[in-house]
Amino acid sequence: MKILIKLGGTLLDDETTRQRMASQLAETRQANPQTVVVHGGGKQMTRFLTERNVESRFVEGLRVTTPEVLDAVLKVFAGSVNHQLVASLVAAGAPAVGITGIDACLAEAEQLRPDLGFVGKPVRSNPALLETLIGGGFLPVVACVAGDRQGRIYNVNADQMAVSCASGFEADRLLFLTDVDGVKDSGGQVIPVLTLAQSRLLIEDGIATGGMQAKLNAAAEALLGGVGEVVIAPGAAPSIVARLLAGEAAGTRFVRG
Repeated sequence: MKILIKLGGTLLDDETTRQRMASQLAETRQANPQTVVVHGGGKQMTRFLTERNVESRFVEGLRVTTPEVLDAVLKVFAGSVNHQLVASLVAAGAPAVGITGIDACLAEAEQLRPDLGFVGKPVRSNPALLETLIGGGFLPVVACVAGDRQGRIYNVNADQMAVSCASGFEADRLLFLTDVDGVKDSGGQVIPVLTLAQSRLLIEDGIATGGMQAKLNAAAEALLGGVGEVVIAPGAAPSIVARLLAGEAAGTRFVRG
């Protein structure tokens, strides 16, 4: 079974939480060698920029990326966050390898919108590098940075990066592990099963906004791109990865209709 697990940056910010998550991922990879990890790092990025007096601006949940912010993206996402996670995974017994979407054109992107600056949208994924690493017994850990064949570099929303990799990799399951219990309705209750039509309504009615809106759009794109199952679940819950893979109902599971 091919599994792609996307980790929100909040799960990686604290060393104890990161080590706990690394232990789960190492166990998952042991049982399912065809596992890939994609991670974000928005909280760490905002802190890095704030320390340098650079304002963080967001449009529809996406960070406006100036040349200065793009330089920080490489330092934080592809640098400290990626390698801290890789180090924790190695300590947990997993042969992790840190990469980005730039490597071997894993995720090719183009500019999403001029007003967002160097924010990219993945337009194709070449899974050859993932397959080569997995075939060699390694666990790929992908930072949410992409590029194009002209040498341009883009900041890519981590959820969209996960979808691009999952679709190219033909993943059976895509797990979004985040800092919320799942997708919530207007009353604040977690929705256990969500169709694509219901997902669109949550956005249109203004119930799902910002980062959750981006996640809903990404989940829909994944299902339409052929990914077998998509789940948004609380990453801090005990043994959440094993529970989800065992079929336990946790978080929100997406279905086509």
